[in-house]
Amino acid sequence: MADDTTQGLDRDFIEYVVKLIVENPDDVFVERTVDDLGVLLLLKVHKDDMGKIVGKQGQTAKALRVLLRIVGSKNNERVNLKIVEPEEA
Repeated sequence: MADDTTQGLDRDFIEYVVKLIVENPDDVFVERTVDDLGVLLLLKVHKDDMGKIVGKQGQTAKALRVLLRIVGSKNNERVNLKIVEPEEA
């Protein structure tokens, strides 16, 4: 498990990258939870930005997950990313 200095670097990293991709960076929210399976990051973005985050055939989402796996392995953590569908108003 990572020490206190690396705690949350994965969350900060994915938030930074996603904010560079989307049109509505103020609507990016990342929630980090830790359990027996590792780290789970829940990503919420503006509904208009979902297509950019998922990408064609899920390529962008897959790339984000690969990058998180690399960041996690550097800190001896298993990091998973779940992209949350925005709720319709």
